[in-house]
Amino acid sequence: MSTSTPNRADIQKWRRYLAEERAEAAVYRELADRKEGEERAILNELAIAEQRHAEHWEQLLGPKIGLPLRPSVRSRMLTWLAGRFGSVFVLALAQRAESRSAYSTDDHATPAMAADEQIHEEVVRSLAQRGRARISGTFRAAVFGMNDGLVSNLALVLGIGAAGTSRATILLTGLAGLLAGALSMGAGEYVSVRSQRELLAASTPSPKTHGVLPDLDVDANELALVYRARGMRPEEAAQRAQERLAAALGGADPERHEGPAHEEVGSAWGAAISSFLFFSSGALIPVLPYLFGLEGLTAVLTAAGLVGAALLVTGAVVGVLSGGPPLLRAVRQLGIGWGAAAATYALGLLFGTTLG
Repeated sequence: MSTSTPNRADIQKWRRYLAEERAEAAVYRELADRKEGEERAILNELAIAEQRHAEHWEQLLGPKIGLPLRPSVRSRMLTWLAGRFGSVFVLALAQRAESRSAYSTDDHATPAMAADEQIHEEVVRSLAQRGRARISGTFRAAVFGMNDGLVSNLALVLGIGAAGTSRATILLTGLAGLLAGALSMGAGEYVSVRSQRELLAASTPSPKTHGVLPDLDVDANELALVYRARGMRPEEAAQRAQERLAAALGGADPERHEGPAHEEVGSAWGAAISSFLFFSSGALIPVLPYLFGLEGLTAVLTAAGLVGAALLVTGAVVGVLSGGPPLLRAVRQLGIGWGAAAATYALGLLFGTTLG
C-alpha cells in the first residue's frame, strides 16, 4: 500500500470508496433483515467486512474525511431494492457490484481488501444460486413465454399486415395468435416439466432400500454393485458400501434422503401458468397499436418499437439474473426478435406484391 502524501484526486477517490463501502454494508444489512438462519448470518458477516473496508478509508482520510458523499446511483438503487424485496434479483445485482471492485489495481487498497472483494463475489454468487435454483423452472417458462409471445406475434402481425390485410383482420389474427400460442405454450410447459419430474422420480433411489440394509450379507456386500452401477470404481464402491452398511447398522443412513433434487425443475402447474400468462402479456404488445386504431406503417413502427423495448428489458433481466452482462443480453434479444419480425415482414411484402 502506498504511503505517499495524498493529493486532491486521491482524497476524492477515497471518499467515493468510503461512500460505496458504506452503501454495500447497508445493502447486506437490508438483505440480512429479510432472511433467516444461515443466509442471514452470512449476509451480516459480509456487512461487517464491508464496514471494515470503510474503516480503512476513514483512517486514510483522517481529518480530511469531510461530509459524507452520496454513493453512486447504482448503489442507492440497490440499497432501495434490498430494503423492499431482498430477492435473488438484488443478490444478482450485488454480485455484479462485487465483480467491479477496483481494489486489485489501487495501491492504496490492501491486498487483503482486494482478496475480500473476490471472495465476496463468490459468496454472493452462491447465495444467489440458491434463489436461482428455487425459481429456475418457473423463470425459464416465464422468459421463454414472454420472448415467444413478443417475437411470434410481432412476426405474425407484421407478416399479414405487409400483405395488405385490413386492420380488423390483423387485429383478429393477432388476438387469435395470442390465445392459441398461450394455450400451446402452457400445455407444452406442463407436459415438459411433468415428464421431467417423472424421469427424475424414476431415477431416485427407492426408500425401500434402507429397510433391507441391516439384512445384507456383509461379506458378499451386494450394495457395492449399486455404487459400481452409478459409475464408481470397484474399490471406491466397496468402501462406500461398507460405510453405508455401518451407518445403517447403527440406526442411521446418510443417503436415505439423497436423490435428484426437483427444486430446479419447478412445478408443472407453476411452469404452465407462468408460460401462459407471460406469453399472453408478450403477445398482446404488438397488437396494441392496431387495438388503438393505428394502421399502415405507423402501426408497424409502433409495434416494432414497443416489442423492441420489451425485448431489451427481458434480455437485461435475464442477464442480471444469470450473472451475465445485461446490455449484451438485451441487445442480443433485440437483434433476434427484430430479425425474425423483419424476415416475416419481407415475406408479407413479397406475397402482397405477388398476389396483387
